Amino acid sequence: MTTDPAAPPIAVLAGASGFIGTALADDLAAEGWRIRRIGRDGPDARWGDPEAIRRAVDGAELVVNLAGKSVNCRYTDANRDELLRSRVETTRELREAIAAVAAPPRLWCNASTATIYRDALDRPMTESDHEIGAGLSVDIARNWERELFADELPVTRRVAMRITIVLGDGPAPQLLLRLARFGLGGPQIDHWWPAHRRYRGIGPDPSGSGRSPWHDSRGRQLFSWIHLDDVIGAIKFVRDRDDLAGPINFAAPDPVGNRELMRELRDAVGAPFGLPAPRAVLEPAMWALRTEPELVLKSRWVLPERLLAAGYEFRVPTLRQAVRSMV
Repeated sequence: MTTDPAAPPIAVLAGASGFIGTALADDLAAEGWRIRRIGRDGPDARWGDPEAIRRAVDGAELVVNLAGKSVNCRYTDANRDELLRSRVETTRELREAIAAVAAPPRLWCNASTATIYRDALDRPMTESDHEIGAGLSVDIARNWERELFADELPVTRRVAMRITIVLGDGPAPQLLLRLARFGLGGPQIDHWWPAHRRYRGIGPDPSGSGRSPWHDSRGRQLFSWIHLDDVIGAIKFVRDRDDLAGPINFAAPDPVGNRELMRELRDAVGAPFGLPAPRAVLEPAMWALRTEPELVLKSRWVLPERLLAAGYEFRVPTLRQAVRSMV
C-alpha cells in the first residue's frame, strides 16, 4: 500500500505482454508511473493466486486489464471456451481483489470489444444509440462486461473499453498488409455459404440461432478502427476525467468501407492491383491461416461518441495516417 505522497503512482497492467500492453507500460513508465504486471507468468502476480493479485492492486491508482486469448484463431470448441474463460475469469479475479483491499484503485479500465454491437450497414453504433448483436463474439463481450460491472466497488470507477481493430505493429493489421503486398488486397466479399456452428452463442445465456450468418455486403462492410497511439491516449484521457465511466467506444472518428480500407493498404505498400476475395476463397484461406472470416466480413460501424463529447482529440484521426504509420 502506498502511503508516501511523493512516491510514484502505481499502475497495474494485466495482460501487459501484448502489443497494446507493452506500449502502454512503456508510455506510463516514461511518465514516472511504477508498473505492476499480472499475467500467466507474473512477474508481480499470477492468475489463480488471489493473495498476489490483492497485493498488486492494493495502493494502485490505475488498473488496466487487457488479458484474454487472441481472437486470431479458429473457433474450435476448445478455443471458444478459452476465449470466454480467459476474459471472464481474469476480470472476476481482479474485481474480487479490488473489493478486498484497503486501498483500492481510483480507476479500473477493462478491455471489451466493439464486436458487442450487431453487424451494421445501415447506421453507426454509439454508446447511446446502438443494438447489441448475437452469437459467440457478442456473448463473450456481454459476459465480460457483466463480470466487470458486477457488485459494488464504491471507490473504483469502472470503464469498459469497447475497442475496435487496433492499427499498429500488431498481428491483425500486419496480416492485412501482407495480403496487399501479395496481390490479395482487393475487397473481401460475403455471400451465401453453408452454415456452420462455430459462431453459435456461449455462456450462461447464449444468444442467436446457432447458425453462422452471412450478409450481402458486396465489400461495403464498414471497418472501424483505432490507432495504437489513440488507445493509449484515450486511456490516459479517461484516467484524467473523473466524469467518464461505463462503456466507452475506443474507435477513430473515421470508419471506412472495406473497399477503401484495402485501397489504402495497396497504396501504402505500392501494390498495383488487389484481387477480390469472395467468401468462397476466404473460407479455405482462413482455414489454412487458422483464423476466421468473421474478422474481415463483419460490418463494424462504431463511432466514439463519448470520447468526442468529452473533448478527446485523436492523435491519428484518419485511416491514411494510420496506414502510413504501419508501413
